[in-house]
Amino acid sequence: MVVRAGREFLAVPGPTNIPDQVLQAMHRPAVELYSKPLVALTHSLLFDLGRLFGTEARRYIYIANGHGAWEAALTNVLSRGDKVLVLESGKFAIDWGDAAARLGIHVEVLKGDGRHAIRPAEVEARLHEDKAGSIKAVLAVQIDTSSSVVNDIAAIGHAIRSARHDALFMVDAVASLGCVPFEMDAWGVDVAMSGSQKGLMTPPGLGFVAAGERARHAHRNAGLRTPYWDWTTRDGDSHYQKYAGTPPEHLLFAFRQALDMLFAEGLDNVFLRHRLLAQAVRRAVDVWSRRKTLEFNIIEASERADTVTTVLTADGCHPEALRDYCESKCGVVLGRGIGTLNGKAFRIAHMGHVNAPMVLGTLGTVEMGLRALGIAHGAGGVQAAIEWLGDKVRPDAGARLETSLAR
Repeated sequence: MVVRAGREFLAVPGPTNIPDQVLQAMHRPAVELYSKPLVALTHSLLFDLGRLFGTEARRYIYIANGHGAWEAALTNVLSRGDKVLVLESGKFAIDWGDAAARLGIHVEVLKGDGRHAIRPAEVEARLHEDKAGSIKAVLAVQIDTSSSVVNDIAAIGHAIRSARHDALFMVDAVASLGCVPFEMDAWGVDVAMSGSQKGLMTPPGLGFVAAGERARHAHRNAGLRTPYWDWTTRDGDSHYQKYAGTPPEHLLFAFRQALDMLFAEGLDNVFLRHRLLAQAVRRAVDVWSRRKTLEFNIIEASERADTVTTVLTADGCHPEALRDYCESKCGVVLGRGIGTLNGKAFRIAHMGHVNAPMVLGTLGTVEMGLRALGIAHGAGGVQAAIEWLGDKVRPDAGARLETSLAR
């Protein structure tokens, strides 16, 4: 017996659900790659990426996923033998460092435990120790989807400046851009990168990089520059150079539609929607955890991300059985534990094209699975989520909602 007829729902942290309007935007013929409408489309996307990143810095679009954007960021500002400091907060921070190491860059990891956010004071202390200025860049992830931590990028940027260190500050915003605030210029970020397949509601295949003035200065002497990733080549006058070849036309059509949807909703409203739905998920998990079989991976409530929640399972509780039940019986696909959490956790994504029915339906399916599989859990998690949203999402909420969420 199953109850999964209908559209399968992805509750994984990328790729996320693609809106029908975005899918429809791709359903059109190809166009000539130098045509005026396509050139204008590129200019509009580059402009609006500045709005998302919160920057006046130069922006670039790559035919690549996030790993490609990592490489674009690294190769444009560093040389073989340079040293970077990776701020560990989950698997993806470490993976970015691994990518750097494979390019011939020396990597030092400022250790984290995977259950807490980066400590800015520790970053400042390490940079103070680097009297010779051997560290050329600091790498951080705003939201690491493996651990579901959110790092305080503004505070880390302040710590780097307080140390009076010249290291470039490079930030991965793949799981945060378009979901939570990002202020590249205000926070002192020199290079930021992201991808299309998470909060930006577009199929995988587009990578984005923004490069500030300090990064562009470092670019002049970077020894790892290659033809495809190179910013100088992409700064050329030809539209063909913007993509180092033929543009990914249909992904661009899709991305334009996704951005139009985000801006029509209003970025502040998008961020608030993510905060509300994330808190609904956390209310449910908090109730489920009362039987000690489940618990939040991120210990401090203030460090839990608004785009994904990683739930640890106790020994003897098999998260893959729960994931299989939710998918095969109900049509809800949960994220698996990855990295050191493989087989020890499941993840609930709440990013991008999501609303209350999607999140409440996902939570209801998880609670149904916990009951069906006999996994000990506190009863009433879904009810707690409903009560939270019912209290906060009111016709007269307005500014009062913002005030209450800040408490």
